[in-house]
Amino acid sequence: MAAVSVRDVAVRAGVSVGTVSNVMNHPEKVSRAVVTRVQDAIEHLGFIRNDAARQLRAGHSKTIGLIVLDARNPFFTDVARGAEDKAADAGLTVILGNSDENTARESTYLDLFEQQRVHGVLISPYADITSRLRRLRDRGIPAVLVDRTSVDLSFSSVSVDDLAGGRVAVEHLIAQGRRRLAFIGGPMAIRQVTDRLEGARRAVAVNRDVYLEVIEIEALSVIAGRTAGAEIVARPLAQRPDAIFAANDLVAMGVLQALMMQGAHVNVPAEIALIGYDDIDFASAAVVPMSSIRQPSALIGATAVEILLEEAADPTIEPRQVVFQPELVVRASTRG
Repeated sequence: MAAVSVRDVAVRAGVSVGTVSNVMNHPEKVSRAVVTRVQDAIEHLGFIRNDAARQLRAGHSKTIGLIVLDARNPFFTDVARGAEDKAADAGLTVILGNSDENTARESTYLDLFEQQRVHGVLISPYADITSRLRRLRDRGIPAVLVDRTSVDLSFSSVSVDDLAGGRVAVEHLIAQGRRRLAFIGGPMAIRQVTDRLEGARRAVAVNRDVYLEVIEIEALSVIAGRTAGAEIVARPLAQRPDAIFAANDLVAMGVLQALMMQGAHVNVPAEIALIGYDDIDFASAAVVPMSSIRQPSALIGATAVEILLEEAADPTIEPRQVVFQPELVVRASTRG
Protein backbone atom coordinates (compact mmCIF):
# COMPACT_ATOMS: atom_id res chain seq x y z
CA MET A 1 0.00 0.00 0.00
CA ALA A 2 1.33 3.43 -0.95
CA ALA A 3 2.09 5.88 1.84
CA VAL A 4 -0.56 8.51 2.49
CA SER A 5 0.53 11.92 1.18
CA VAL A 6 -0.32 15.49 2.11
CA ARG A 7 -2.31 15.68 -1.13
CA ASP A 8 -4.44 12.70 0.00
CA VAL A 9 -5.22 14.53 3.24
CA ALA A 10 -6.11 17.70 1.33
CA VAL A 11 -8.54 15.82 -0.93
CA ARG A 12 -10.17 14.06 2.03
CA ALA A 13 -10.58 17.35 3.94
CA GLY A 14 -11.65 19.32 0.87
CA VAL A 15 -8.89 21.91 1.23
CA SER A 16 -5.66 22.85 -0.57
CA VAL A 17 -2.26 21.29 0.10
CA GLY A 18 -1.13 24.68 1.42
CA THR A 19 -3.93 24.67 3.98
CA VAL A 20 -2.89 21.23 5.21
CA SER A 21 0.66 22.53 5.57
CA ASN A 22 -0.58 25.52 7.58
CA VAL A 23 -2.59 23.25 9.88
CA MET A 24 0.54 21.20 10.64
CA ASN A 25 3.00 24.09 10.91
CA HIS A 26 1.02 27.30 11.57
CA PRO A 27 -2.45 26.33 12.88
CA GLU A 28 -3.01 29.88 14.14
CA LYS A 29 -3.43 30.95 10.49
CA VAL A 30 -6.37 28.57 9.92
CA SER A 31 -9.91 28.61 11.30
CA ARG A 32 -10.74 26.14 14.05
CA ALA A 33 -13.29 24.38 11.85
CA VAL A 34 -10.73 23.79 9.07
CA VAL A 35 -8.14 22.59 11.60
CA THR A 36 -10.63 20.06 12.92
CA ARG A 37 -11.51 18.87 9.41
CA VAL A 38 -7.86 18.39 8.44
CA GLN A 39 -7.03 16.62 11.71
CA ASP A 40 -9.98 14.28 11.17
CA ALA A 41 -8.67 13.48 7.67
CA ILE A 42 -5.18 12.83 9.03
CA GLU A 43 -6.55 10.43 11.64
CA HIS A 44 -8.86 8.67 9.18
CA LEU A 45 -6.12 8.14 6.57
CA GLY A 46 -3.38 7.35 9.06
CA PHE A 47 -1.12 10.07 7.67
CA ILE A 48 2.37 10.31 9.22
CA ARG A 49 4.24 13.53 8.57
CA ASN A 50 7.82 13.17 7.35
CA ASP A 51 9.68 15.58 9.59
CA ALA A 52 13.06 14.35 8.34
CA ALA A 53 12.26 15.29 4.75
CA ARG A 54 10.82 18.63 5.82
CA GLN A 55 13.94 19.46 7.81
CA LEU A 56 16.21 18.47 4.93
CA ARG A 57 14.31 20.79 2.61
CA ALA A 58 14.77 23.54 5.18
CA GLY A 59 18.52 22.83 5.17
CA HIS A 60 18.79 21.78 8.81
CA SER A 61 17.77 19.12 11.29
CA LYS A 62 16.65 19.14 14.89
CA THR A 63 18.95 16.26 15.75
CA ILE A 64 22.52 16.03 17.02
CA GLY A 65 24.67 13.03 16.12
CA LEU A 66 26.73 11.49 18.94
CA ILE A 67 29.35 8.83 18.13
CA VAL A 68 30.95 6.99 21.06
CA LEU A 69 33.69 4.36 21.23
CA ASP A 70 31.63 1.76 23.10
CA ALA A 71 27.94 2.17 23.89
CA ARG A 72 28.19 -0.73 26.36
CA ASN A 73 30.46 1.33 28.60
CA PRO A 74 28.33 3.08 31.25
CA PHE A 75 30.69 6.08 31.04
CA PHE A 76 29.46 6.82 27.52
CA THR A 77 25.87 6.13 28.59
CA ASP A 78 26.22 8.90 31.17
CA VAL A 79 27.86 11.20 28.59
CA ALA A 80 24.89 10.59 26.27
CA ARG A 81 22.42 11.30 29.08
CA GLY A 82 24.08 14.64 29.80
CA ALA A 83 24.04 15.50 26.10
CA GLU A 84 20.38 14.51 25.75
CA ASP A 85 19.28 16.64 28.69
CA LYS A 86 21.10 19.71 27.38
CA ALA A 87 19.87 19.16 23.82
CA ALA A 88 16.27 18.78 25.02
CA ASP A 89 16.46 22.23 26.61
CA ALA A 90 17.15 23.58 23.10
CA GLY A 91 14.36 21.57 21.46
CA LEU A 92 16.79 19.08 19.91
CA THR A 93 17.22 15.32 20.12
CA VAL A 94 20.36 13.18 20.16
CA ILE A 95 20.96 10.18 17.89
CA LEU A 96 23.56 7.76 19.28
CA GLY A 97 26.04 5.89 17.10
CA ASN A 98 28.40 3.22 18.44
CA SER A 99 31.69 3.01 16.51
CA ASP A 100 32.75 0.00 18.61
CA GLU A 101 36.37 1.15 18.22
CA ASN A 102 36.08 0.51 14.46
CA THR A 103 37.13 3.09 11.87
CA ALA A 104 34.75 1.77 9.21
CA ARG A 105 31.72 2.04 11.51
CA GLU A 106 32.87 5.46 12.62
CA SER A 107 33.01 6.61 9.00
CA THR A 108 29.59 5.12 8.26
CA TYR A 109 27.98 7.13 11.05
CA LEU A 110 29.71 10.32 9.92
CA ASP A 111 28.40 9.74 6.38
CA LEU A 112 24.89 9.17 7.72
CA PHE A 113 24.92 12.30 9.87
CA GLU A 114 26.24 14.35 6.96
CA GLN A 115 23.48 13.05 4.68
CA GLN A 116 20.87 13.86 7.32
CA ARG A 117 22.35 17.34 7.76
CA VAL A 118 22.26 17.07 11.53
CA HIS A 119 22.49 20.18 13.65
CA GLY A 120 25.97 19.10 14.69
CA VAL A 121 28.16 16.14 15.59
CA LEU A 122 29.65 15.11 18.92
CA ILE A 123 32.28 12.41 18.62
CA SER A 124 34.74 10.43 20.71
CA PRO A 125 36.97 9.50 17.78
CA TYR A 126 38.82 6.24 17.40
CA ALA A 127 41.35 7.57 14.90
CA ASP A 128 42.47 10.99 13.64
CA ILE A 129 39.48 12.25 11.65
CA THR A 130 40.37 15.94 11.52
CA SER A 131 40.06 16.17 7.73
CA ARG A 132 36.66 14.40 7.84
CA LEU A 133 35.36 16.82 10.44
CA ARG A 134 36.61 19.77 8.40
CA ARG A 135 34.43 18.57 5.53
CA LEU A 136 31.43 18.52 7.84
CA ARG A 137 32.19 22.03 9.05
CA ASP A 138 32.54 23.26 5.47
CA ARG A 139 28.99 22.00 4.88
CA GLY A 140 27.70 23.92 7.87
CA ILE A 141 27.76 21.04 10.38
CA PRO A 142 29.85 21.90 13.46
CA ALA A 143 31.64 19.15 15.38
CA VAL A 144 32.90 18.90 18.96
CA LEU A 145 35.24 16.20 20.25
CA VAL A 146 34.13 14.37 23.39
CA ASP A 147 36.51 12.75 25.91
CA ARG A 148 39.46 13.66 23.69
CA THR A 149 41.30 16.85 22.80
CA SER A 150 41.77 18.14 19.27
CA VAL A 151 45.27 17.29 18.04
CA ASP A 152 45.79 20.63 16.28
CA LEU A 153 43.22 22.56 18.36
CA SER A 154 41.18 23.24 15.20
CA PHE A 155 38.03 21.82 16.78
CA SER A 156 36.46 22.42 20.15
CA SER A 157 36.70 19.58 22.63
CA VAL A 158 35.47 18.57 26.08
CA SER A 159 37.65 16.11 27.93
CA VAL A 160 39.31 15.13 31.18
CA ASP A 161 43.03 15.46 31.85
CA ASP A 162 43.88 11.77 31.41
CA LEU A 163 47.58 12.41 31.99
CA ALA A 164 46.70 13.72 35.44
CA GLY A 165 44.27 10.85 35.97
CA GLY A 166 46.89 8.21 35.23
CA ARG A 167 49.42 9.97 37.44
CA VAL A 168 46.99 10.29 40.36
CA ALA A 169 45.97 6.62 40.11
CA VAL A 170 49.56 5.37 40.27
CA GLU A 171 50.62 7.88 42.92
CA HIS A 172 47.82 6.48 45.07
CA LEU A 173 49.04 2.91 44.56
CA ILE A 174 52.60 3.93 45.39
CA ALA A 175 51.40 5.73 48.52
CA GLN A 176 49.82 2.43 49.60
CA GLY A 177 53.29 0.85 49.52
CA ARG A 178 52.94 -0.90 46.14
CA ARG A 179 56.10 -1.27 44.07
CA ARG A 180 55.40 -3.89 41.37
CA LEU A 181 52.69 -2.27 39.26
CA ALA A 182 50.90 -3.38 36.11
CA PHE A 183 48.93 -1.23 33.67
CA ILE A 184 46.25 -3.12 31.74
CA GLY A 185 44.67 -1.37 28.76
CA GLY A 186 44.36 -1.13 25.01
CA PRO A 187 44.30 -0.90 22.14
CA MET A 188 46.99 1.76 22.17
CA ALA A 189 45.37 3.43 19.17
CA ILE A 190 42.92 4.97 21.65
CA ARG A 191 44.30 8.30 22.81
CA GLN A 192 42.71 8.06 26.24
CA VAL A 193 44.53 4.78 26.90
CA THR A 194 47.94 6.12 25.92
CA ASP A 195 47.43 9.31 27.93
CA ARG A 196 46.50 7.34 31.07
CA LEU A 197 49.53 5.12 30.57
CA GLU A 198 51.79 8.12 30.10
CA GLY A 199 50.47 9.64 33.33
CA ALA A 200 51.23 6.36 35.10
CA ARG A 201 54.75 6.33 33.71
CA ARG A 202 55.38 9.87 34.92
CA ALA A 203 54.40 8.86 38.45
CA VAL A 204 56.71 5.85 38.30
CA ALA A 205 59.61 7.86 36.88
CA VAL A 206 60.09 9.81 40.13
CA ASN A 207 60.10 6.62 42.22
CA ARG A 208 63.21 4.60 41.37
CA ASP A 209 62.14 1.55 43.35
CA VAL A 210 58.83 1.20 41.47
CA TYR A 211 58.42 -0.97 38.35
CA LEU A 212 55.57 -0.65 35.85
CA GLU A 213 54.63 -3.53 33.56
CA VAL A 214 52.38 -2.78 30.58
CA ILE A 215 49.87 -5.43 29.54
CA GLU A 216 48.16 -4.45 26.29
CA ILE A 217 44.70 -5.85 25.58
CA GLU A 218 42.57 -5.77 22.44
CA ALA A 219 39.53 -4.03 23.89
CA LEU A 220 38.45 -2.02 26.92
CA SER A 221 36.02 -4.71 28.03
CA VAL A 222 35.24 -6.97 30.96
CA ILE A 223 36.20 -10.05 28.93
CA ALA A 224 39.60 -8.60 27.97
CA GLY A 225 40.22 -7.63 31.59
CA ARG A 226 39.29 -11.11 32.79
CA THR A 227 41.70 -12.69 30.32
CA ALA A 228 44.55 -10.43 31.45
CA GLY A 229 43.70 -11.11 35.08
CA ALA A 230 43.72 -14.87 34.50
CA GLU A 231 47.19 -14.61 32.96
CA ILE A 232 48.42 -12.82 36.09
CA VAL A 233 46.83 -15.44 38.36
CA ALA A 234 48.61 -18.18 36.42
CA ARG A 235 52.03 -16.71 37.22
CA PRO A 236 54.20 -17.79 40.15
CA LEU A 237 53.58 -15.58 43.18
CA ALA A 238 56.95 -13.82 42.87
CA GLN A 239 56.15 -12.74 39.29
CA ARG A 240 52.77 -11.18 40.02
CA PRO A 241 52.32 -7.42 40.40
CA ASP A 242 51.23 -6.16 43.80
CA ALA A 243 48.97 -3.51 42.21
CA ILE A 244 47.05 -3.11 38.95
CA PHE A 245 45.91 0.10 37.24
CA ALA A 246 43.20 -0.75 34.69
CA ALA A 247 42.55 1.70 31.82
CA ASN A 248 38.83 1.75 32.63
CA ASP A 249 36.38 0.26 35.11
CA LEU A 250 35.11 -2.43 32.73
CA VAL A 251 38.64 -3.80 32.43
CA ALA A 252 39.07 -3.51 36.20
CA MET A 253 35.87 -5.50 36.76
CA GLY A 254 37.15 -8.27 34.51
CA VAL A 255 40.47 -8.32 36.35
CA LEU A 256 38.67 -8.48 39.70
CA GLN A 257 36.60 -11.44 38.48
CA ALA A 258 39.78 -13.30 37.55
CA LEU A 259 41.45 -12.52 40.87
CA MET A 260 38.37 -13.61 42.84
CA MET A 261 37.53 -16.72 40.85
CA GLN A 262 37.44 -20.08 42.60
CA GLY A 263 40.94 -21.48 42.93
CA ALA A 264 42.73 -18.16 42.34
CA HIS A 265 43.00 -17.38 46.05
CA VAL A 266 44.13 -13.78 45.48
CA ASN A 267 43.25 -11.38 48.27
CA VAL A 268 42.26 -7.90 47.05
CA PRO A 269 43.81 -5.61 48.16
CA ALA A 270 46.18 -7.42 50.53
CA GLU A 271 48.02 -9.25 47.75
CA ILE A 272 47.04 -7.18 44.70
CA ALA A 273 45.51 -3.72 44.88
CA LEU A 274 43.28 -2.68 41.98
CA ILE A 275 42.17 0.70 40.65
CA GLY A 276 40.09 1.50 37.57
CA TYR A 277 39.05 4.61 35.66
CA ASP A 278 35.66 6.36 35.03
CA ASP A 279 33.97 5.50 38.36
CA ILE A 280 30.91 3.91 36.77
CA ASP A 281 28.09 2.86 39.09
CA PHE A 282 29.22 -0.78 39.05
CA ALA A 283 32.57 0.17 40.60
CA SER A 284 31.07 0.87 44.01
CA ALA A 285 28.79 -2.18 43.80
CA ALA A 286 31.53 -4.76 43.04
CA VAL A 287 32.22 -7.67 45.42
CA VAL A 288 35.24 -5.67 46.51
CA PRO A 289 34.22 -2.02 45.96
CA MET A 290 36.72 -0.64 43.47
CA SER A 291 38.81 2.49 43.69
CA SER A 292 38.61 4.55 40.53
CA ILE A 293 39.37 7.85 38.84
CA ARG A 294 36.10 9.74 38.46
CA GLN A 295 35.21 11.71 35.33
CA PRO A 296 32.23 14.13 35.28
CA SER A 297 30.61 12.14 32.46
CA ALA A 298 27.19 13.83 32.30
CA LEU A 299 28.82 17.25 32.54
CA ILE A 300 31.11 16.34 29.63
CA GLY A 301 28.09 15.57 27.44
CA ALA A 302 26.16 18.67 28.48
CA THR A 303 29.15 20.97 27.97
CA ALA A 304 29.82 19.51 24.52
CA VAL A 305 26.25 20.26 23.45
CA GLU A 306 26.49 23.78 24.85
CA ILE A 307 29.60 24.47 22.76
CA LEU A 308 28.04 22.84 19.70
CA LEU A 309 24.99 25.10 19.91
CA GLU A 310 27.21 28.18 20.19
CA GLU A 311 29.18 27.18 17.09
CA ALA A 312 26.03 26.35 15.14
CA ALA A 313 24.69 29.83 15.91
CA ASP A 314 27.99 31.55 15.09
CA PRO A 315 30.47 29.56 12.91
CA THR A 316 33.11 32.28 13.37
CA ILE A 317 33.61 31.43 17.06
CA GLU A 318 37.14 30.26 17.84
CA PRO A 319 37.39 26.62 18.92
CA ARG A 320 37.94 26.10 22.63
CA GLN A 321 39.25 23.22 24.69
CA VAL A 322 37.45 22.47 27.96
CA VAL A 323 39.47 20.14 30.19
CA PHE A 324 38.04 18.89 33.48
CA GLN A 325 40.23 17.55 36.27
CA PRO A 326 39.77 13.93 37.37
CA GLU A 327 39.02 12.93 40.95
CA LEU A 328 40.46 10.02 42.93
CA VAL A 329 37.80 7.87 44.60
CA VAL A 330 39.27 5.46 47.14
CA ARG A 331 37.44 2.26 48.04
CA ALA A 332 38.26 -1.17 49.45
CA SER A 333 40.18 -2.48 46.41
CA THR A 334 43.21 -0.32 47.25
CA ARG A 335 42.67 0.54 50.91
CA GLY A 336 45.11 -1.56 52.90
